[in-house]
Amino acid sequence: MIPLFTSRQVRSADEFAIAKLGLPGLVLMENAARSIFEQIKLNLPLSENTTFGVVSGKGNNGGDGFALARHLLINGYKVIVIALADDKELKGDALVNFRALRNLIKYYPDSKLIKYKRLNDLSILKNADVIVDSILGTGSKGELREPYKSIVEKLNSIDAFKVAVDLPTGLDVDTGYGDVVFEADLTVTLSEYKTGLFYGKGYTHCGKVVKGSIGIGSEYYNRLETDTYLIEPEDAFVNIPLKEPDLHKYSAGKVLLIAGSRNLPGAAILAAETALRAGAGAVILAVPDSISETVRTKIGSAVVISYNDNGKGFLTEEATSQLEEKICWADTIAIGPGLGRDKDTINAVINILKKNNGKKFVIDADAIFALANSKQYLKNSILTPHLGEFANLIGIAVEDLKVNPIPHAKKFAAKNKCHLVLKGAPTLIFNPAGEVFVNTTGNQGMAKFGTGDVLTGVISSFLAQSGNNEASAISGVYLHSLAADLLAEEKTIYGFTANDLMEKIPYAIKFIIDTFLPDIED
Repeated sequence: MIPLFTSRQVRSADEFAIAKLGLPGLVLMENAARSIFEQIKLNLPLSENTTFGVVSGKGNNGGDGFALARHLLINGYKVIVIALADDKELKGDALVNFRALRNLIKYYPDSKLIKYKRLNDLSILKNADVIVDSILGTGSKGELREPYKSIVEKLNSIDAFKVAVDLPTGLDVDTGYGDVVFEADLTVTLSEYKTGLFYGKGYTHCGKVVKGSIGIGSEYYNRLETDTYLIEPEDAFVNIPLKEPDLHKYSAGKVLLIAGSRNLPGAAILAAETALRAGAGAVILAVPDSISETVRTKIGSAVVISYNDNGKGFLTEEATSQLEEKICWADTIAIGPGLGRDKDTINAVINILKKNNGKKFVIDADAIFALANSKQYLKNSILTPHLGEFANLIGIAVEDLKVNPIPHAKKFAAKNKCHLVLKGAPTLIFNPAGEVFVNTTGNQGMAKFGTGDVLTGVISSFLAQSGNNEASAISGVYLHSLAADLLAEEKTIYGFTANDLMEKIPYAIKFIIDTFLPDIED
């Protein structure tokens, strides 16, 4: 796991470097500028003709930009610097670097340092190959005010490779929220990774995120507590058991899926077939009598059982007693994909969870809808809503939730003692202890019917095998999205379906085994 830190923690590290280590702020700024320059060289195909546009604000972020521009100049690049403040407004280390740049740039006639006066001043950057945003830093909160809002909008409209210093201007680095945000292709974040760079507008506006150094190492950060982490490839198989030589089908994980209805039989099939492909030894799919023959003709290896639905085509409260034996048998019960939202089905879902509150449940889709007014039975379960389903579950408008879903999700998981998998770009996993795990795999090709049913199958399979809610959620989410990344390489993000995703799950597992865990089969 890679820890993510808040803006306050990052500022405290700067204070530690200055007050305890005795490093002047000017040295930290110089280290930052050198490091940003090195990352630009590593990540961009530069040539002697590459032209940079650097837009710098009046704080330390702007100071980093002035220092970076100096390094670009002395390494032979043409640089056009737009300073949003001059020596009358700048102070401290930023002022020192502004003056040094102003003195140096006189010797480079092809480069310019321009004091910003009006929006049209940015037109000089229209032919720049690279635009660097060093306008606002970690102290920036809330929506951008003018002139910053218009400046960022103008920069976003220019066709150039865009680099953000520490974070894109307009992004709240703690929440990932932003209205107008600089659209970076590369973000060089300083010291350590920060929470808001990887979700919300951070996910869509940071581009590739790499670390730059200010010269204090990681020791200080190692002593800080955090509750937010990036999932690494090595984490994908944490606590998922190996296949022992004496394993048999009933010790390899028993999954019962209660899913499907007359209108949505495909969801049940996807979830059941995926559970087998993710390693479960015994998977039973329970569907209404009236669709059982249809399901049996289309399903592969999972066992199909049926319950009396009196021809209604969906789960009824009366039918729940017919499932009790298999619920007791299963290590994990997955419920929800394609169930439908009839009132009788809602009552049936509540009844099943109420009677079997000690069992391991993976709750998805229509089962989540059923629990909007009955959340008292969620202890030790894993819920897998998308944003709309979660908004309905907690009784809040989707648009309000979009602004910053994390506090709501943290509170929900802690209050209900469950694991919450909030599906999206990226998917976030919340545990009852208040920790957040940010997924790092996946792509836009997953935005199709059925991909959520595949995720239910993966997580329920891992949970049946391991009994570990957190590891199953983390591994399931990561590998599900990794399978999509493998498919995108083969078929592009346009060309794969949920069925393709299901069939790719074993290959995603193999990829992790072969690449990151070579000893797992020994």
